[in-house]
This record gives sequence, structure tokens and C-alpha cells, in this order.
Amino acid sequence: MDFAFDARTEELRAKLLAFMDEYVYPAEPVAAEQRAALPSPWDTPAVVEELKAEARRQGLWNLFLPDGEYGAGLTNLQYAPLAEITGRSPQLAPTATNCAAPDTGNMEVLAQFGDEQQKKQWLEPLLAGEIRSAFAMTEPEVASSDATNITTLIERDGDEYVITGRKWYISGAMDPHCKIFIVMGKTDPDGPDIRRQQSMVLVPRDTPGVTVKRAMQVFGYEDHYHGGHAEVVFDHARVPVTHLIGEEGGGFAIAQARLGPGRIHHCMRLIGMAERAIELMCRRAVSRTAFGKALAQQGVVQNWIADARVAVEQLRLLVLKTAWMMDTVGNRGAHTEIQAIKIATPRTVVDIIDRAIQLHGAGGVSQDFPLAELYAGARTLMLADGPDEVHQRSLARRELKKYL
Repeated sequence: MDFAFDARTEELRAKLLAFMDEYVYPAEPVAAEQRAALPSPWDTPAVVEELKAEARRQGLWNLFLPDGEYGAGLTNLQYAPLAEITGRSPQLAPTATNCAAPDTGNMEVLAQFGDEQQKKQWLEPLLAGEIRSAFAMTEPEVASSDATNITTLIERDGDEYVITGRKWYISGAMDPHCKIFIVMGKTDPDGPDIRRQQSMVLVPRDTPGVTVKRAMQVFGYEDHYHGGHAEVVFDHARVPVTHLIGEEGGGFAIAQARLGPGRIHHCMRLIGMAERAIELMCRRAVSRTAFGKALAQQGVVQNWIADARVAVEQLRLLVLKTAWMMDTVGNRGAHTEIQAIKIATPRTVVDIIDRAIQLHGAGGVSQDFPLAELYAGARTLMLADGPDEVHQRSLARRELKKYL
């Protein structure tokens, strides 16, 4: 395993770091001020569109997509250090570079499983950043940590599918630019293979019977920059059968293909979030005095900073190994490593951000620093894309299997 950055990665890293310093960090307070003046909290601040235009001009666009026909054609190993950089400003940088969830996963699904018409109608405008999208899988009435539990029905009626069900925490659905939902439901609820009961269909937002009921908060935040998280009701919503993605019964497999890259992308960005927290911690420690000496001279603070640095270096190496394995043996071959980073990264980064909050005192939980919002985002990722306990259960079974 060689984790040295190649020439293309080094070039993109340099451009992205300069883009962050020159455009993204200065835009953070501007975006907050502009958003407060917008008629709707879900409208996009003008500075975000300016960032997107500049990122596209500089070639910092669709970096996540390994398919060279549609994206930058980078490997996971090449993309990892770039995603880490954008993770330092998770509200602005991923959106500015068109590398924000859930659009990234939806574009991957369409690129890999969509037919030519679906790609033309939905993938192309997503790649251009002209529209946003949502992925509708999680449901409030069942334990969605087990995707086979979903109860939304996708029933064939002649040349149409009829979708009936209720979803929640549907990321991106509050954004007025969200024009398409990828909906997972059951086309064969009584089928003998529980992993072949589900399918995915494309449902335009303006389809009769689709109602975005409300925004769901996450630790009190509405996550405006990523289009929020919504409760959505599908009440006999009808779409043509041509809106099926892949084949009937292929929904579970498509979801697994979608979530593998999504999980590592989250972990890449989480490392950037941890680096931002460490930087803020160090700046605070050298600038504040308590009980007669700088916080940086307090032993407990030094321990927090040292432990954080060790933890981040460990996580980065594990994420890079996982990216390398995904590139060399495929997502299935890297399954154990993907689960390992999904378990280790959020919980460790939550702890680092928590220490940074503590060091900032009351300021740490305020809107004057990004730490509280970073904490909410990192803590949520202990649930998103499968809760930690599900991954621990699966990983343990794989380990035990060697001895049975």
C-alpha cells in the first residue's frame, strides 16, 4: 500500500486548499447573514451559487464520481484527501464542489444503474448542479436499520407504478431545487427472498400524491445548506414503469452499492471536521488565560490535543487503507474495512469535537463557532447509513466465522 499522493492529487489538493482559504472560509459568515435575510430558510444564499461557479471554473467539480465519463474519474484513494479538505467546512465546501450528499449517492446510482433516458433527464442536470435530489428509504414506523423492514409499497398497475408509504429524514427534500426522489419500496412484499422484495423508482417531486409534510430537525438544526431532512408522504403517487431503476427486486442490491461509497465519503469528511476542531482547539488554547496561565499550558488541555492528533492520524490511515482496498478489490472485498471506519470514525470525531467544545466554554455551544453544528453532524453519522451497532454485529459475525 502506497499512500503517497500522486501528481494529480497533489495538484487538486493545492487548488482546493487555496479555494478554501480564498473563497469558502470567508463565505461562511456571509452565507449565514444572507440566509437570515432570505424569504424562505430553504432558499440558497447568493454566495453559495458564487462558490459553485468559482469551483466549476477551477475544475473543482464532481470530484467524487470515479466514472470518468460523468465525473472527475478519481479513484477513492485520490478522492480521500480532497473530501477531507471539504469536510473542514461541511456546510459549504461539499455543496460548492457538487460533492454533497445525498446528490452524490443518487448520481452514482443513476450513473451505474440508470438507463439512457434516466441519465439524460436526471443525471445530467444533477452533474451540472442545476437541480438537487433526495433519497427516500428511511421510515418512521419500522426499524430502518434493517432495510428489509420497509413497508412502502410500489405496486404495478398497467404501465404505471403506484407508490404508497411514509418516509422521514429524507435528506435534501426541503430544498426548492430538489426535483427528483429515488424511492425504495417493496414491489414483491411476499417474495421468498427478503432481499429481492425491494425496488427503486424515480419519483418527480411534483408528482400528484407526493407531499413534503415537514422539516425534521437534527439536534435542533435544520441543515439548510444540504436541503434539510423531511417527512414525505406518498399517497398513491403514480409514475411510469420506465421510472424503475435497474430491475424489479434489485433495490436492496442498489442500496448496498450506493451506501458503500457514501460511508467512506462521510468518513473522509469527518476527518476534515476533526482537523477543523483541532485547529480551533489550538487557537483557543494559546489565546485564552485561566487561573494565571494560558490554557495551552494546562496539562489536561495538552492531553486533549495530543490524543486528538494521535486519533486523527490513526483514522486517516484506516480510511486510506479502505479507499485503497475499494480501488483494488472492490467494495465487497473491502466490506470489513468499510464497516470498521463507519464504526470508528464518527465516535472518535464526536469525542474530539466534544473536547473542542469544552475548551471553548459557553462559546463552544454557541453560533459564534462552528463546533456545535460540527458535533450535531458527526453525532448523526453514528446513525446514518446504518447505526454503529448493526455494523458491529455484522463485523463480529465475519470475525467469528473464521473460528466456527
